[in-house]
Amino acid sequence: MNAFSDRHIGPNAAEIGAMLHVIGVDSLDSLSAKALPRSILDLAGLDDLLPAATEHEALAELAELAALNTVDVSMIGLGYYDTLTPPVLVRNLVEDPAWYTAYTPYQPEISQGRLEALLNFQTMVSDLTGMEIANASMLDDATAAAEAMTLLKRASRSKSNRVAIDSDLFPQVKAVIETRAEPIGIEVVTADLSAGLPEGEFFGVIVPLPGSSGRIVDWKPIIEDAHSRGALVAVGADLLALTLIASPGDLGADVAFGTSQRFGVPLGFGGPHAGYLAVPSRLTRQLPGRIVGVSVDADGNPAYRLALQTREQHIRREKATSNICTAQVLLAILASMYACYHGPDGLKAIARRVHGQAAKLAASLDTVHDTFFDTLLVNAPGRAAEVVATAKDYGINLRFVDDDHVGIACDEATTDAHVAGVLRAFGVDADDAAQSSIETRTSEFLTHPVFSKYRTETAMMRYLRELSDKDIALDRSMIPLGSCTMKLNAVAEMEAITWPGFSRLHPFAPASDTVGIRQIISDLENWLTTVTGYDRISLQPNAGSQGEYAGLLAIRAYHLSRGDDHRDICLIPSSAHGTNAASAVMAGMKVEVVACRANGDVDLDDLRAKIADHAERLAAIMITYPSTHGVFEQEIGELCAAVHDAGGQVYIDGANLNALVGLAKPGQFGGDVSHLNLHKTFCIPHGGGGPGVGPVAVREHLAPFLPGHPLESTLGDQWTVSAAPFGSASILPITWAYIRMMGADGLRAATQVAIASANYIARRLDEYYPVLYTGENGMVAHECILDLRDITKHTGVTVEDVAKRLADFGFHAPTMSFPVAGTLMVEPTESENLDELDRFIDAMIAIKREIDKVGNGEWPIDDNPLHGAPHTAASIAADEWTHPYTRMEAAYPAGLHRAKVWPGSRRIDGARGDRNLVCSCPPVEAYS
Repeated sequence: MNAFSDRHIGPNAAEIGAMLHVIGVDSLDSLSAKALPRSILDLAGLDDLLPAATEHEALAELAELAALNTVDVSMIGLGYYDTLTPPVLVRNLVEDPAWYTAYTPYQPEISQGRLEALLNFQTMVSDLTGMEIANASMLDDATAAAEAMTLLKRASRSKSNRVAIDSDLFPQVKAVIETRAEPIGIEVVTADLSAGLPEGEFFGVIVPLPGSSGRIVDWKPIIEDAHSRGALVAVGADLLALTLIASPGDLGADVAFGTSQRFGVPLGFGGPHAGYLAVPSRLTRQLPGRIVGVSVDADGNPAYRLALQTREQHIRREKATSNICTAQVLLAILASMYACYHGPDGLKAIARRVHGQAAKLAASLDTVHDTFFDTLLVNAPGRAAEVVATAKDYGINLRFVDDDHVGIACDEATTDAHVAGVLRAFGVDADDAAQSSIETRTSEFLTHPVFSKYRTETAMMRYLRELSDKDIALDRSMIPLGSCTMKLNAVAEMEAITWPGFSRLHPFAPASDTVGIRQIISDLENWLTTVTGYDRISLQPNAGSQGEYAGLLAIRAYHLSRGDDHRDICLIPSSAHGTNAASAVMAGMKVEVVACRANGDVDLDDLRAKIADHAERLAAIMITYPSTHGVFEQEIGELCAAVHDAGGQVYIDGANLNALVGLAKPGQFGGDVSHLNLHKTFCIPHGGGGPGVGPVAVREHLAPFLPGHPLESTLGDQWTVSAAPFGSASILPITWAYIRMMGADGLRAATQVAIASANYIARRLDEYYPVLYTGENGMVAHECILDLRDITKHTGVTVEDVAKRLADFGFHAPTMSFPVAGTLMVEPTESENLDELDRFIDAMIAIKREIDKVGNGEWPIDDNPLHGAPHTAASIAADEWTHPYTRMEAAYPAGLHRAKVWPGSRRIDGARGDRNLVCSCPPVEAYS
């Protein structure tokens, strides 16, 4: 039986030998010795890991862990609700690699399917919230609330640094708001705002609809009062409730935020779930995150793209207003398809059923609030613990609020039997007479045909297939994106995430219900500290950006604990990962950029000068290792020592950890803290731009400053970065399975083959596209940067032309113009075999020959296959063809060695889309 590592690693032994021959080394170990500094190389560092398991052994172990969890009826609420995911969406979306292996739609011509699905999400959110524009999702509702707060601050004319938040916000949402506010000098004032705003000035007000107690408040008078006092208002609204009650837009709010979890996205012990953020059109330019917009392609047809891309935070660096550089795309698409499948009437029927079950309970119980949607706060003087325990005996989890109150939340999965069980726990009989109606919404929603056309399973199945056929994901070809690590997401890793034993756990369920998932968390904490050389780890951050932020907050808290509150300078080399500067600013630090030498290495002379300039104020340095330039810098130890000697801490960005696992440990060669991208190195799929997981790992002296959570006693009560205690816990079995099946030898081999693949591509393509940076021995790390700037200068062919032409070959382009404008950053990963590597190389060589034809005048600069790329089937089949290159050259270029993948659109006019911003579903007439 083949070891799993043989299935995961693309090249076999003979292919690896052939690659090493081209590189000029005789073994993978020899390559490692030439590429990495001798001072950090450690080939025995993973010996503490368990021996590799087979796929079936790992799945059997996961099944045992799932069986340790107890899936009782969840009526806890607090922003997390059981939901019934339509099976057609489970099979044809969640479990379909065409959807879950896709990447962020930076090349929109080959991403039209997922872009359309995200536009549906934006339209759904805009309609339900009564706002004019929504983004393509946030990490969760708590980070959406925090982003709403900073948006209010930017947009408000008030000079105040105070924000008022209602005491009935979910506790985890309050905690993340407070975490985000403190480093940047915002004062949070918490009060019962239903009684009126506190005295004094505020730039913003944040209220829930409904609140954690279930209470529905008519916030319109409070919003009017806030506006009269110069403050803006954000409303955290339940999307399902909004099918029945007046929307934030109807109430006059300035921002709406929340989660789409209950639209078919499983509980999953807290995530991943797609948060949302929506605003009126006047605040569009303040909206963080990604926005899908509508433009036209070269043939004048409507086409989708990411709008306003200059707001991408890795581009804006220290000028960024947020560090959000991702979304929860797969979950947002799932929620949008749930809305398409049920339609407005179906959603309203679900909401009425949910409210009806809550009303049955309210009729028989002593509730604190008379107006509610799905959640009740029930009086139980001195009996709350007894009632909760009795309900537990009936297999129902209620929420213990305090000795005198119990919280009960109904959801889509609540049945009459569940209602009867709750009433038995209270010792009361059902009163069937009482009725309740909360329907105050008068505005229409989800009127676009997309929310009525796919109401049968046949129609929905075909719609999902139609959309995925327009995209290139890993199920079609290699995605060689530098710094993104698009590797195999094996089915054996993915299988467990839809098991009820993991997917139907509430994040605040009793610890005794969640033994199995907590064991997975514990195993991962131990394995990941072994891999990285750190001492402690938190799995709470639900994206790499949040892991960065958590790491910097730990450094900040460490300095403050020592009385070093003056340490606020963060050094960041120009070669560091792009979001680093944004994270540093959010953590209250001031950024100083350190120069790099011509070879791409950090300039140690400039580093020492910057340290000398800021010695007393130095808080940290943030470095990416190996660097975003794709090299292992020899002087990494010296760099770390210089910062430590000045009293600073070293943050090592884990974006490129796929070049280190099994070879070197950042926690041992100078790092104090790193975040890890489980969606890169450790096989959680990118899902079209999310989900992600960004754990933060630290040395022991920083361990007291890892994230806490108000509802998870094992984590402490310090600052919080994500809504759920353990972040996106339901996808942790993916990484667990990967490490368990690879073992120490497999993990090390994966890293070495990734480095070999990058060096093979660099050697083969260097004569056509010079490799911009190499290390001391002429080696690159796991990625290489191809320099097209001289080609552009002499021929006029741009890096964008090459990227779009690759689509005609069936390839997703490498990372374009980052970190150096006019270049392509290529990362092949270890999962691609030699045939696929050669296919990509052949395509790049064929493109270079086409460039030469432009350069020598055979094709004009404004009419050639590169300028015209990509070519759709419709453009090739057009009656008229006036180009100097043939239809065959356009559609089937030399070097195309497999079945044709047709791009979904011609090249898209980005500038036009930004000038004429349309970010919801256009009318059907637009396509005629």
